[in-house]
Amino acid sequence: MKLPPQQVAVLEAASADEPRRIADLAAAIERPPETVTGAAFELEDAGLVDVIEETEEEVELTEEGREYAEAGLPEVRLYEAALDAGADDEPVSMGEVIGTSGLEGPQVDIALSNYARKGYGSIDSGDLSADPDADPSEDAEVVALETLAAGGTVEDDDALDQLARRDLVAVRERTVRSVLLTEAGVTELMAGVEAAEEVGQLTPDMLASGEWRDAEFADYNVEADAGEYTPGKTHVLRQASERVKEVLVGMGFQEMEGPHVDADFYINDCLFMPQDHPARNHWDRFALEQPEKIDELPEDLVERVERAHREGVGPDGDGYHSPWDEDFARALALRGHTTSLTARYLSGVAGEDVEAPARYFSVEKAYRNDTLDATHLLEFFQIEGWVMAEDLSVRDLMGTFQEFYSQFGITDIEFKPTYNPYTEPSFELFGRHPETGELIEIGNSGIFRPEMLEPLGVEADVMAWGLALERLLMLVTGFEDIRDVHGTLCDLEFLRDAEVVY
Repeated sequence: MKLPPQQVAVLEAASADEPRRIADLAAAIERPPETVTGAAFELEDAGLVDVIEETEEEVELTEEGREYAEAGLPEVRLYEAALDAGADDEPVSMGEVIGTSGLEGPQVDIALSNYARKGYGSIDSGDLSADPDADPSEDAEVVALETLAAGGTVEDDDALDQLARRDLVAVRERTVRSVLLTEAGVTELMAGVEAAEEVGQLTPDMLASGEWRDAEFADYNVEADAGEYTPGKTHVLRQASERVKEVLVGMGFQEMEGPHVDADFYINDCLFMPQDHPARNHWDRFALEQPEKIDELPEDLVERVERAHREGVGPDGDGYHSPWDEDFARALALRGHTTSLTARYLSGVAGEDVEAPARYFSVEKAYRNDTLDATHLLEFFQIEGWVMAEDLSVRDLMGTFQEFYSQFGITDIEFKPTYNPYTEPSFELFGRHPETGELIEIGNSGIFRPEMLEPLGVEADVMAWGLALERLLMLVTGFEDIRDVHGTLCDLEFLRDAEVVY
């Protein structure tokens, strides 16, 4: 019987008594594992061997796990510092022990949360005590870390589970293949197997020399399953963003550009947002530490905006009568909405000479310290837009939305009056989810108040909106959780298979 050389090598190296792993066979015949695997499957098709597949768990230390294997677990380091401070005799200030332990940042919380759990001691009213009988060398997690760091195998499943929960180890499954000779394989070996010189690929040299006429070409299994191929593709959010831009440009809009980090002055003050508004505290915004403030602001614009906040605009304006501080206005933060771009363009700071009639838009990221759920993340894409013209009305604004959303096959938009500091009248937009039938908020809008427009030097009416790109995509594709398309929990199958239909 004649077989390709790699198949002969695998057949002769395999055993009929016990399975031999592909890795062992590859080492024995000095061939790459992938070559041995291919030959084994071909021999299996011929009935000469059985390929046995088993699933094994592979445990590997994470970067944090390697750090703790070398320096010690945070709770152990805290215990050792407590012993040095005499906490085994009487309680010691927790702050003193932490200070001498060398623990920093999140490690402190990790140490404190595991200290009492493992019986190293107790924490009471800011004082820390240490159990003199505790022995870190018997800590199952310590032993497991040291064993893995030394290349050993850990049999303690509970310790492994705990380390995995702490993200100190990564547990992965892998498929291990082994080869076992069948009776037919043994028979053929006893009868004699020869290596046939086969050619795997036709080359230009073979064609030129005529060597191909006498060559014996290897057979290819054209029915074999092809490997899974997942090529890169444009993200569905990017597809939706590009389509939104096409629609708005087609409606006569120009695109705005501007900084993601901006002064509170443009993010909030220019929008007639009072400085004591709850949304402007440090819990709801991402402030910068370095640099902390913007270098320059237009003095005349600052003066007009401050006056609007303090006194209002027009004969009936009253302002907020609340504190207004230019230093607060200069503070830098990640923009909580892209309306900061609108403020820059309307005021002329962006360098654009904007005169009525005008239409502008942007599809850019905004950042908010929201609670994560199915419809909220810390960052999202906002479809910002505004129209400047004479005698604009709510009818014009609603008509613009109906035209925009109709381009995506959405015709059942609903409106609800709401309050915004910078628009009056104002209303929210809602669309019906195609899968759940639930009404979800998809945007906010209104007509800018005089208190916002006059300080910016705008004499015409301006209607504006901020729409959520992800919410639009929900209505188009039917996905239900924003985390399916954003961040570390995104649904890769959805991103690979989803088709954006317009």
